[in-house]
Amino acid sequence: MGDYMYRDLTKGSITKGLVLFALPMMAGNLLQQLYNIADTLIVGQALGKNALAAVGSAYTLMTFLTSIFIGLSMGAGALFSIYLGKNDRDSLKSAIVHAFGLIMSVTIVMNVIVYICVNPILTFLQVPDELYSSMKEYIVIIFAGLIATSLYNFFACLLRAVGNSMTPLWFLGTSALLNIGLDMLFVMVFHWGIGGAAAATVAAQYVSGIGILIYYLTKCKDFIPNRKHMKWNKVILKEICDMSMLTCVQQSAMNFGILLIQRLVDSFGAVTMAAFAAAVKIDTFAYLPVQDFGNAFSTFIAQNYGAGYTSRIREGFKKATALSAGFSAVISALVFVFAELLMRIFIKAEETQVLAVGVQYLHIEGAFYVGIGCLFLLYGFYRAVKRPGMSVVLTVISLGMRVVLAYTLAGPIGEIGIWMAIPIGWVLADITGYGYYFAKRKKLLPREE
Repeated sequence: MGDYMYRDLTKGSITKGLVLFALPMMAGNLLQQLYNIADTLIVGQALGKNALAAVGSAYTLMTFLTSIFIGLSMGAGALFSIYLGKNDRDSLKSAIVHAFGLIMSVTIVMNVIVYICVNPILTFLQVPDELYSSMKEYIVIIFAGLIATSLYNFFACLLRAVGNSMTPLWFLGTSALLNIGLDMLFVMVFHWGIGGAAAATVAAQYVSGIGILIYYLTKCKDFIPNRKHMKWNKVILKEICDMSMLTCVQQSAMNFGILLIQRLVDSFGAVTMAAFAAAVKIDTFAYLPVQDFGNAFSTFIAQNYGAGYTSRIREGFKKATALSAGFSAVISALVFVFAELLMRIFIKAEETQVLAVGVQYLHIEGAFYVGIGCLFLLYGFYRAVKRPGMSVVLTVISLGMRVVLAYTLAGPIGEIGIWMAIPIGWVLADITGYGYYFAKRKKLLPREE
């Protein structure tokens, strides 16, 4: 464990430890978004707004599907960190075996289901007729990458749980660059259209998924289970299921809510769809650092929770909230001021309608990133103190309110109603999460003996 890549978050400066651990995760996630951005840019500029709308809608669907096994991996990761904090290596290795078996089984079953249900899925998403065939072509290819994405995310969560946030970054970086290169080759040189963009993404996903598996098997000898860890362990499986299933419910509820919003957006036609596809990309970039900070914070909490350092957790909670809120406020100000410039990265200047709708979205929703910044911290915190049910409650409040308000307001005031509904959901969830923490703090984090 002497490797510089592994960080012990139970010692040293809290702020410095958190930031240094979070930075590779932020960089990695930025690269992950480059995948999607490359598709969006190349498709938008080379193939036009219909293809862009199809890729945007497919992206929302893929995000929902991948959130299922990312949620499972994150839940398992929190448990790995707790075992590491307790210094219980046998339970950690047994948990790795059980979690891997569970997550890969879920991924394979899900992969089979989505291929069987391609047409009903497209019907549910209310895809307009002119986009139907290109959207179908895109998702049939993109679904082939689900197993690779699941592999990558499982081992990335495992490595981060034991304090290594650098290695997942290298593999993501490689596959992001590969994706962009193949995108240009398949779409611009070979003219394979929207199917080429999808094939480029899938190829890159397999490089990062298989690459990180080989890394784990060759470089992580301390964490490789042997035969005795392969034995069926009901207690550990129950712990994994308790943590993973609820984190999975939380992640997929979050993204199912976004899918319902996408469905409502699709009903406004191609202009609103294209504006939303581009604005959501900007969104994702804008609050991505605080999302990763929330995940890094979760590892910090879980390692300290396993070790029983509750006063360090209380201190960390205060510092992390201040850092996240401050950063989010700065990003909100920048997005508000530069909204049109940011939209024009994805949308041609002559598409004035699309630009106007996108700018309106960023002015309304982008002003409140502090809400989502604090919410990501709360998700990470409750997952790490073995209260994943609370993360589900916060997601249901945040997204439930968003969906209800969006569908209620879209009729009378149009798409502005959808944009307003988003920050209102965030704020209500934050009030609940912080209220619960201060009310139950003594029970959640009893003072150290």
